[in-house]
Amino acid sequence: MAKGASGIFELVKTVFYALLIAAVFRTLLFQPFWIPSGSMKPTLLIGDFLFVNKFAYGYSQHSCPFSLCPFSGRILASEPKRGDVIVFKHPRTGEEYIKRLIGLPGDRVAMRDGVILINGAPVRLEVRPNFVEPNVSQALQTNPGLPACINNPAVGADCEKRQFQETLPGGVMHAVLDVRPGLNDSMDEEVVPPASYFFMGDNRDNSQDSRVPQRRGGVGFVPFENLIGRADRIIFSSAGDSLLTFWDWRSDRFFLGVD
Repeated sequence: MAKGASGIFELVKTVFYALLIAAVFRTLLFQPFWIPSGSMKPTLLIGDFLFVNKFAYGYSQHSCPFSLCPFSGRILASEPKRGDVIVFKHPRTGEEYIKRLIGLPGDRVAMRDGVILINGAPVRLEVRPNFVEPNVSQALQTNPGLPACINNPAVGADCEKRQFQETLPGGVMHAVLDVRPGLNDSMDEEVVPPASYFFMGDNRDNSQDSRVPQRRGGVGFVPFENLIGRADRIIFSSAGDSLLTFWDWRSDRFFLGVD
């Protein structure tokens, strides 16, 4: 083989092995995930970058890119825990969502005026200092579909939102936002089906989650098979539109654990 051809072959082989290793890493171990929306504020912010722990609950067809794993059900399965922050495939659309696990199989879940009831017992909510969102945009001021700020700020000023600490059965504590009464603050009791889960966003005013049935554009109940993995730690975070704008980096969120 000519020297030039040999060099090209070695390059192709190196690239092939690198792609193969990356594919195995992404399929079996960790999947990168950017936070695209504010549905999990204040726990996760738009621009947070994390790796999803894919071996936390075992593997399903959705563990492979484009859901191409050639088997059904779940292998090496481990049950998720209430309070875990989980990436999953929407049961109807196939989009990837990230929410907090609230209801386990067999749980009776309801909401009354913004308070979750699990098996008839209300979840404890404690008032915490307001969540401050810097530099509120014109869209937040004028779009009635977005949660209001309680301090009515001018454009470019900070937006304050009511924040609470929620304690789930089992002791998991996390922050939630609930600025104003909304349609999803109350929900009739539903029983979580076998091998399915009930999820909610921590930003209760701005999350299409299991409170909303799939027929109305929500998530509904999520089958165990649709779980991709658990969000454990934020690796990087930026408030800007580009990684190059280092002045927008949120260095205080680098390597921050997801609670």
